[in-house]
Amino acid sequence: MTPSRDISRLIEIMAALRDPDTGCPWDVEQTFETIAPYTIEEAYEVADAIERDDMVDLADELGDLLLQVVYHARMAEEAGRFEFGDVVEAITRKMIRRHPHVFGDDSVRGRKLAKGMWEKIKAEEKAEKAARHEAAQVAAGAEEVDRPSLLDDVPRALPALMRAIKLQRKAARVGFDWDTAPPILDKIEEEIGELRHAMQSGQEREIKEEYGDLLFALVNLGRHLDVEPEAALEAANLKFFTRFRYIEKRLQATGRDTAGATLEEMEALWQEAKTAD
Repeated sequence: MTPSRDISRLIEIMAALRDPDTGCPWDVEQTFETIAPYTIEEAYEVADAIERDDMVDLADELGDLLLQVVYHARMAEEAGRFEFGDVVEAITRKMIRRHPHVFGDDSVRGRKLAKGMWEKIKAEEKAEKAARHEAAQVAAGAEEVDRPSLLDDVPRALPALMRAIKLQRKAARVGFDWDTAPPILDKIEEEIGELRHAMQSGQEREIKEEYGDLLFALVNLGRHLDVEPEAALEAANLKFFTRFRYIEKRLQATGRDTAGATLEEMEALWQEAKTAD
């Protein structure tokens, strides 16, 4: 087996790794559920390479992410559900359908995509997908067909902050939303009060629930302020890291470290770091 620029070689390698008799024991025992966390991790590593503008790493990380697609497709093929070619066909069909101004006939090609057309096409795709799911349920002998929800296409595996904002945006499309940001501040204050009450009760489950409600309300505020929660939190993470690193360096300059410093000393250095921002 030799390296190749052809995608078929990667598919062959994965098939060999998954061979029950001659493959890699670790790869053979994996399932969709055990591989899914790696898929998410690889997507983050792609984003990290982009953030660092490291094109060498990006090429490598995109390969790792592509491997995840091939891995899932191989497991599906083994189960008789679909194969890699079906994945490629599905996404090519979707892209062609969603860009009639590029791939359509002469009457629409070259024109600007009409307002609302993108959402109309996506709605048609969603209806067709729902019909396929319903047919699959009927074929499986389901006594009652589970009708789709407006929120079904928001993946549960998304990071919580990202999923929260997507759920809120979906609900907002049908009018389930505040009109402006100020009332959300009142909701946040209400959630803080409920969290205080939960903390006083000492009920761990209630504390967790109310804390989650507070975070959800803060995400909603960010959406109305046109602030991306994930980006805002990452900026706060970087600010904290930079200021804490300042504390460490200032202590190191005097031959000390954070383990030997008091909270008051570190707080004073933290205030110094703020003025240096």
